[in-house]
Amino acid sequence: MIAVILNREGFEYDIHSLVKAFFPQSEVKVFVEGAKSIVSDPGLPMLKIVRSSGMAKLLLYEWEERTDGVFAEGAEPEESVKGEWRQSVLEQVVLPPDTTKSGIRNALKQLLYRTLSEYTGKKLPWGTLTGIRPTKIAMGLLEEGAPESEILRYMKDSYYLSEEKGRLGIEIAKREKEILSGIHYREGYSLYIGIPFCPTTCLYCSFTSYPICAWKDRVREYLDALFLEIDDTAEIFQGRILDSVYIGGGTPTTLCAEELERLLCKLKSTFDFSHVKEFTVEAGRADSITEDKLLVLKEYGVSRISVNPQTMNQETLKLIGRQHTVEQVRDAFHLARRCGFTNINMDLILGLPGENEDDVQATAKAVRELDPDSLTVHSLAIKKASKLSQWIVENGVQTIHNTDGMMRIAAGAAAEMGMQPYYLYRQKNMSGNFENVGYAREGCYGIYNILIMEEKQTIAALGAGSISKRVYPDGRIERCDNVKEVEQYIGRIGEMAGRKRKLFADL
Repeated sequence: MIAVILNREGFEYDIHSLVKAFFPQSEVKVFVEGAKSIVSDPGLPMLKIVRSSGMAKLLLYEWEERTDGVFAEGAEPEESVKGEWRQSVLEQVVLPPDTTKSGIRNALKQLLYRTLSEYTGKKLPWGTLTGIRPTKIAMGLLEEGAPESEILRYMKDSYYLSEEKGRLGIEIAKREKEILSGIHYREGYSLYIGIPFCPTTCLYCSFTSYPICAWKDRVREYLDALFLEIDDTAEIFQGRILDSVYIGGGTPTTLCAEELERLLCKLKSTFDFSHVKEFTVEAGRADSITEDKLLVLKEYGVSRISVNPQTMNQETLKLIGRQHTVEQVRDAFHLARRCGFTNINMDLILGLPGENEDDVQATAKAVRELDPDSLTVHSLAIKKASKLSQWIVENGVQTIHNTDGMMRIAAGAAAEMGMQPYYLYRQKNMSGNFENVGYAREGCYGIYNILIMEEKQTIAALGAGSISKRVYPDGRIERCDNVKEVEQYIGRIGEMAGRKRKLFADL
């Protein structure tokens, strides 16, 4: 465990994320001095950040064993290694009186990055950027008219990211800007519908998801509650332009064909789809995809679907809790093509337990043979709420790793299929400290994916566990969430609608 001690509250999340990026296999605790008595484990550094009105100091301590009976602070003698903490690094930065809160945050992160980079000998591909939307920086500067060379220099100097990631961020921001040029930011909105059921819960998953086998007799109740929220939302947004619709989950195709038809019929009869540029249903799991369901999606104008294997390695599928075969993935994909779908996405996850570059190469080859229209490449993120966290406790973290080579294999496969990167986001605790990238052919870009990441348009999100987002003209963002538990969602649907009415009052 690595302890980070602050002399005052503030920026704990950013500090924790950056230290964790340098030490992914260690527990990191950030606390305010005096609140607790915690020290790092011997062999790991201990950090202390001291802020005053005009200065920020970072002190790095290393453990030095002793033989004179002096023990670590807060430890019992019979349990402790003899020794003491010795200061090995002192870095500091001047903070002018008019430094903004974001300026202080950036200065602290730069200070921390320089120290830990020198201490570990590591450089992080995304530098000090710990947020999930690195392309927003490039997008903002492009909209101000800044030249690409200036944007790249700014991102490298301010955030220490690599030239490769800087260029990737700028390339994607330019493409996003072009793709979103026809979106109605102020007078429009997008719609998300959450179906919180899955055949099984995958090892890595932290989304709102419940086994369909336990809920199949109550899906009608869930849809009844969802329809009440649909009616209320349609009334709130009456007269505004609907740009994109995304049905996700969970796995929406865990619903039977009749239930899917009921849902899609309700949506099409309640909302005005005349301006909708993209209608996506995340079909997802191969073991939930059938011809009758696909024909229903096609009949109701769904323009984009996902068939998501995550890997084409059968042993890994079994390990992560997917009860379908690689062959079922191929069959589901070919079935979707025969049903007339010309915009099919596939998701992959890099860094799954036990997988190496050879496994990723094999998956990439299998995906190229199927030839989807877009490919979303995720770096495995270790979520506390997922079963993966417990799996790591039991099996160790050493078999989970993503590499630059794996990322290049996936990017190369996308390029061979004529795809370009069009959106990007990052998460906490990502294997290899990399990113998630969406690749697509011209005209097959996932518009909703960009909108949810760039936060440029209001999104009304319906269903258990969904989060609505109101984007104001000045860029301010407010959110409201629905309860995650299906039982609670059904019983409190009036409250969920009320939260939206409050968020979107005077829209």
